[in-house]
Order: sequence, then structure tokens, then C-alpha cells
Amino acid sequence: MTRPVLFGTAIAAALVAAPLLAEPDVAKAVPNFRALDMHGKVVDLSQYRGRTVVLEWNNPGCPFVKKHYGSGNMQKTQAAATAQGVVWLTINSSAPGQQGNMSGPEAQKFVAGAKAKPTAYLLDPKGLVGKGYGAKTTPHLYIIDGKGQLAYKGGIDDKPTADVADIAGARNHVLAALAEMRAGKPLSVPETRPYGCSVKYAS
Repeated sequence: MTRPVLFGTAIAAALVAAPLLAEPDVAKAVPNFRALDMHGKVVDLSQYRGRTVVLEWNNPGCPFVKKHYGSGNMQKTQAAATAQGVVWLTINSSAPGQQGNMSGPEAQKFVAGAKAKPTAYLLDPKGLVGKGYGAKTTPHLYIIDGKGQLAYKGGIDDKPTADVADIAGARNHVLAALAEMRAGKPLSVPETRPYGCSVKYAS
């Protein structure tokens, strides 16, 4: 089982001590972290300073995740974002023995099978990154601007259902936010209520 490596003693202590579902506020600096990706490579959030970063919490067994991946909606959103130079980090915080927990090779198989387009797929089996960000659901999306501040947090869209048919008429909050950020406009919707399955942290 891969294990996350947290950035610095102070940040490690902060994340370990972070209360479950406490999360950074919009327009405030986000906590840095380091975690292993599905290939065992260390990914450091700070290496992307100066670039827009999207964090997406993932659990392949969740019906809401299946809605967006099975339809190709999440992959299209990832591809549209990364084509603009955005870094997309998909994070799996499912604990061992919980739904969605995967090894590196299992995650590689999922990403390849789903034809997903993240910059990296990170494994957070102890939930340290997830709890540090207050990730509540799968999916749960965060957008971090180039200054390291939180620009958006919440759901991928405004249709909180597991029904694929609802995607067509939904407002994709992530793509809308990224478009406004590129245009230098303040976000019209900087925060929404996330929806989906609860993140499967260790009980």
C-alpha cells in the first residue's frame, strides 16, 4: 500500500491534527501537501505554484462518480482543463478495506480503462490530504489559483443526482470557473455544496 508523504513537519502536524471536514476558505491560501501518485512518484502541490490546479476527489465505486465517468463527463472536463494548461490532480482518500481503496496498479487500471485525463492520480489511503482539505464527497472539486489561493470549492455541477440524463442540462461549475479565471473576472459562483458519496475515510 502506498503511503502519502506530507510536506514539512508543520504541514504534516497540521494535516494530522486537522478536524474531519474542516476545509480552506475561498480566497485563502490552501495547505501544501506531498503524496504518491499511482506510479509511486512523489507529487508536491508546491511544484505547480503559478499554475491553476484542480483537485478532484475520486472513488470509482461511488454511483455519483460512475455517473460522471461512465458518461465521459469527468474525462471531458479534465481534458478541457488540461488543454488550457491547468493541472488536474485526482485524489483517492478511500481507506484500506473501504470502497474505492486501490493500490497503484489498480489505480492505473482504472485510469486507463476510464480513459481519464488527470495530470496525476494520487493515493491518500490515510486520508491526510482529504481531511486537510475537508473533502466530503466523491466527487468534490477544488480550484486553486496561481497564487496558491482557493478560487472554487464544491460540486462539479448544479445537478446533485446520480442520473446521467441530468448532465446535459447542468452548469459545469468547474469549467465555468476556469473560463472566468482566464478572463480575469471574479467568479460568479465561487462555492457550492458538494454532492456524491461520502469520502470513505477510516472509521
